[in-house]
Amino acid sequence: MATVRLLSDEEAGAEALATFNDIRAKRQTDYVNNFWRALAHDPALLKATWDRLQTVMAPGALEPMVKEMVYLAVSVANGCTYCVHSHTAAAKSKGMTEAQHGELLAVIAMASQTNALVTALGVPVDERFMA
Repeated sequence: MATVRLLSDEEAGAEALATFNDIRAKRQTDYVNNFWRALAHDPALLKATWDRLQTVMAPGALEPMVKEMVYLAVSVANGCTYCVHSHTAAAKSKGMTEAQHGELLAVIAMASQTNALVTALGVPVDERFMA
């Protein structure tokens, strides 16, 4: 359940609506998802988040699908159900196969287990791993 009302286009102010329209144009869709509609209560935060997301998720040294897979892994680790669903869909739209998704989930599960063991055991970092 949302802690804020999701704003429709009619309820959003001019500044938020401008960001909604930019999202639509750049994503080539009529759809503005619930995350953006929740952020529309704070138009400056909405715009800043949208602008930063475009920069971070743009093609660069990492391919867009890889960025979505990393985003998905962090979302799983943080327990963000919305983000897990959103970025699974985004990764699939960028070419992630079912096999890649399965391997990603196996890596996430393995990292979670070994992270918990290392933390519980208080294992010191090997000198050779120190940067």
